[in-house]
Amino acid sequence: MGRTMFQNRSDAGSQLASHLTHLVDERPIVLGLPRGGVVVAAEIASALSAPLDVLIVRKLGAPGRPELAIGAVTDTGTPQHVLNQDIIQSLGVDETYIQQQVKDQLAEVHHRQQIYRRGRSGIDTTDRTVIVVDDGIATGATMRAALTALKLSALKHLVLAVPVASPHALDTLQSSVDELVCLHSPIHFFAVGAFYSDFSQTSDDEVIMLLDKQ
Repeated sequence: MGRTMFQNRSDAGSQLASHLTHLVDERPIVLGLPRGGVVVAAEIASALSAPLDVLIVRKLGAPGRPELAIGAVTDTGTPQHVLNQDIIQSLGVDETYIQQQVKDQLAEVHHRQQIYRRGRSGIDTTDRTVIVVDDGIATGATMRAALTALKLSALKHLVLAVPVASPHALDTLQSSVDELVCLHSPIHFFAVGAFYSDFSQTSDDEVIMLLDKQ
């Protein structure tokens, strides 16, 4: 098991925020991945007096193995998907299946956006500094889709901020951002929850409440 580093997601967000104060004059936008990432992001947004929004990414599951990601999809104004070609080729996943998964999961992205934002439009990231936040990163596949989509939105400076991540994930994501802030990247990385005393599930209602405060 990994060494516990955070009491809970709010504690992780508070610790992370102290390493992001150099961005306060940039008037950043903070985007959290639901659900747990929004709790971490809310602490950062509060500390930097920055607006908070949600960034929804959906996994594309393999045929008959929905837990295995063959890619991920998101929409930040322009729909974007990232595919794991190694897994796709090893499983022989055909293009028709992939396109149907992209269509279905994009529909779910839009549905979740409506639930969390309650009809509000997403915050325009054009020519802005954007801080993308999650509660931890194990593989980086989902985050890579989020960052790829954001790069298409003409933002000024893209920052990835996470409390803990695997070394492999950081290596994979480093080139996708202008700045990466990660408090801990243990060599022996098992699961994100191993680094939290309390890693209980975040509810939709909690995410909605945090976003409503903005």
